[in-house]
Amino acid sequence: MGATNTKILSAEQELALVKPIDDYVGGIQAKINALRENGTDQVIDIQNQLDSLKRDRIYTEQEKQKLSGELQKNLEKAKAVEAKNKDEIAKLIADAEGYLKAHYDADYYQAVVASCQAEKVQAQEKYRAAVAQLEKAHQETVSKIQDQRELKDEKYVHKNRLFDAKMQLQKDLQAVKDRQHAAFDHRYHLIDLLRMSKFTVGETVAQRWENYKYTFNRRDFLLRNGLYIAIIVIFIALCIITPIVKNVHLLTLNNVLNILQQASPRMFLALGVAGLILLAGTDLSIGRMVGMGMTAATIVMHQGINTGSVFGHIFDFTGLPVLARVLLALVVCIVLCTIFTTIAGFFTAKFKMHPFISTMANMLVIFGLVTYSTKGVSFGAIDSSIPGMIIPRIGRFPTIILWAVAAVVIVWFIWNKTTFGKNLYAVGGNAEAAAVSGISVFRVTVGAFILAGILYGFGSWLECIRMVGSGSAAYGQGWEMDAIAACVVGGISFTGGIGKISGVVVGVFIFTALTYSLTTLGIDTNLQFVFSGIIILVAVMLDCLKYVQKK
Repeated sequence: MGATNTKILSAEQELALVKPIDDYVGGIQAKINALRENGTDQVIDIQNQLDSLKRDRIYTEQEKQKLSGELQKNLEKAKAVEAKNKDEIAKLIADAEGYLKAHYDADYYQAVVASCQAEKVQAQEKYRAAVAQLEKAHQETVSKIQDQRELKDEKYVHKNRLFDAKMQLQKDLQAVKDRQHAAFDHRYHLIDLLRMSKFTVGETVAQRWENYKYTFNRRDFLLRNGLYIAIIVIFIALCIITPIVKNVHLLTLNNVLNILQQASPRMFLALGVAGLILLAGTDLSIGRMVGMGMTAATIVMHQGINTGSVFGHIFDFTGLPVLARVLLALVVCIVLCTIFTTIAGFFTAKFKMHPFISTMANMLVIFGLVTYSTKGVSFGAIDSSIPGMIIPRIGRFPTIILWAVAAVVIVWFIWNKTTFGKNLYAVGGNAEAAAVSGISVFRVTVGAFILAGILYGFGSWLECIRMVGSGSAAYGQGWEMDAIAACVVGGISFTGGIGKISGVVVGVFIFTALTYSLTTLGIDTNLQFVFSGIIILVAVMLDCLKYVQKK
């Protein structure tokens, strides 16, 4: 204990260690401030005045021009002073930074780190001693008690005292952590003043790493990333098992490209439903919309005259150029999907109907209409030249991936850079508060459903081209679960208002890679549903735990 205590710095001792550093750098900082007063500081102040003048509506244009001219003259003078003092300031900064490099760690920071380590040991010893004392006192008290009720009360009191001791330990450890972080941060505070918040890449990385360690919480980390870790472990296990069982390697370039290719159309579906989940909703009709879109796209892009009919009518689009048929198929897919999502969105927004009900109704209506109108038949293949035209392979690279990348970029822009995107988060987080602040909850909700419909249409059209047709009402069954699961795994919270596009992308890739791996291993398709169900259950459980902890 004695040796440990000698390493522990008192507040006065720590202040004495850092004072020479603060005095030296502070003296240089005073000189720099004096040089900046009529130079850099004036430049920043005048530029702020010019920016304010542009936005100011009090002055006329002539008055603005006059004032702007005067400010520009003063700005030129300030810039001249700034240029004159630039070399002198650079020398002073280099002097201060050299002193910090030579003395900060050696004379101050390492001593604080050693002190903090000793304080941690002391805190642990203090905690163990307190627990031992409490246990001794508890055993003495229990030995004297005969009444069961008194015994129960004593156990309850003892449990609370142990909890208080543990809380005191955590408080002591946090104080030590705060002290070391403050010592680390002080160096960058001095550099911040010297360079006016201009850090090098290395300094920025060092600060971010320190802040990450300082704010790291194991429980929060596991809640946020536990599922990812588990899935990665499963995937690694599959990568090890598959070569042994099937004599096939999973981690090959060809397999990775196949996974990305399969994930691309599903990315559109996940991005569409992600907006609805962000509003604390969902969509059960995605799979049926894929079937409807596939059927419509196959009919329009069919190779030759359609053999199947719709409501008894056989369509023939062979008279149109191939490119026109491709574009017409895209428009038809988008229009059909958007009509149904708009209907669901209207009922959800207007009558406060839960999206589970409105989209389930959509699912039944779509499947019934498509199956009845087409008699449930498959419409065969599309024109064989279309895939090479829309999603050609460049070497081994499938360009269908670029369509998915474009979708991700566009939806990211909508979510993060537009008023609609900001309103989407606001309504998802708290619809009542959003309405009070002037946001139209109805428009945002219907808009989210319309955006989803456009993305579903694109996704089904792209899937039709990828599969070279084979459109039928039954195609896409269960895809809604994959899309919803990808969003939940990617961190789009069912509580609403929480989620990122990057999470959706990760979720889609995780599910597609897992499905591809299980298929390669020869796992029955029905058992794959079991895996998906377990993943969804765990993902939602972790999401609920995060919500409860936040509350």
